[in-house]
Amino acid sequence: MRRLWIGLTYLVFFVLIAAPLGRMTMGAFSEGWSGFWNALTRPEALHALLMTGGVVAVVTLLNTLFGIMMALYLVRADWLGRRLKSLLNSIVDLPYAVSPVIGGLMIVLLLGPDSALGALFEQIGVKIVYAFPGMVIATLFVTFPLMVREVMPVLQEIGSQQEEAASTLGAYGWTTFWKVTWPSIRWAVIYGVILTVARSLGEFGAVLVVSGNIMNRTQTATTLIYQDVENFNVTAAGGVALVLAAFSAGLLLLMEWSKRRKGGH
Repeated sequence: MRRLWIGLTYLVFFVLIAAPLGRMTMGAFSEGWSGFWNALTRPEALHALLMTGGVVAVVTLLNTLFGIMMALYLVRADWLGRRLKSLLNSIVDLPYAVSPVIGGLMIVLLLGPDSALGALFEQIGVKIVYAFPGMVIATLFVTFPLMVREVMPVLQEIGSQQEEAASTLGAYGWTTFWKVTWPSIRWAVIYGVILTVARSLGEFGAVLVVSGNIMNRTQTATTLIYQDVENFNVTAAGGVALVLAAFSAGLLLLMEWSKRRKGGH
């Protein structure tokens, strides 16, 4: 029975992961190395990859800052009250329960050109939806829980005794954070950053709704892949997809290496 379950596990792994990756790699190199290279160096692909990199960089920075702050508030801020903390916890988990497409639609309805807020921003020259800011907000909505859920358990585990002792000895809040709290949560933050980058690279639904998928303007790597598939351009789609898959796999391997290094310490 044990061998049967092990065999089924390997079969599921092959069907769901190995076989699609192999087929994608074959499609990417169906026209040889030159076809793969041309798929990556065409203007729309370069722009999409650059746009993806910009979104990932901004989202990772914002998610790290606000994710750590939210985790600290949910764990340490007793003045919030139990009910308010429960509400905030539910809001943090909202992206897990709501489809990214629905999240993107909510952003369009709230900040789109036909909304009051969207019109107000456009009057001062800031376009949110169908522009870079909207893509950042949509990706941030999807990835926000990742940092919070990595940092919160660590804060709960270490307790607040050391931080209270530092405050009693006269340390300022910022000093207490860097000298006491940060050394304890830095690995959790690293894991959160890696997960945020990997998730941001692969986000599709919310970004597609918010960006409008305008070529050479608001197109990311995932929406470009979608367009290539729609146009039956398998080589081009496979080339870009292979780059994203390789980068994400590298990030997950980096995360596993970080965990082993943490265990070694």
